[in-house]
Amino acid sequence: MYRTSLLASAASLALLLISPAQAQECDAAGTVGTGGSAAADGTSASTLGTAGACVTNDGTTSSIASGGSAAAADGKTQSRTKINENTNQLKAQSKAQAMDQGTFSKSQSKTRVKDGELQSRTRTMSHVPGEKPSMDRTESNLLLPE
Repeated sequence: MYRTSLLASAASLALLLISPAQAQECDAAGTVGTGGSAAADGTSASTLGTAGACVTNDGTTSSIASGGSAAAADGKTQSRTKINENTNQLKAQSKAQAMDQGTFSKSQSKTRVKDGELQSRTRTMSHVPGEKPSMDRTESNLLLPE
């Protein structure tokens, strides 16, 4: 009983001594994001990318996310996402593709945060043999003030 009381007292004291970090207001903040889907005759592919940044007196905090998926009734699919981080930038790229015979759908999103600049773009394409390919591109850019 004494050991349980001592442990509970120590835990309570530890909680009292730990002060939560104070949230800082962003001097500048922003988000970007793009996404897209392509579909043709039983195939589909979708990707998206998003990024955000908050500039404070202590520096810049950034986040990035990306993902994709593909589906085919009878064909093959593949999707992959890569996220790279170094001291200068965050980059993310997602690709998704679905193929069934000569019919295909594909989508690709690229997102980047570097030096207060946020960029995201998505390209999609679908094609049925004998028809004109369908393509689309979306882009979002934001430059945060210094």
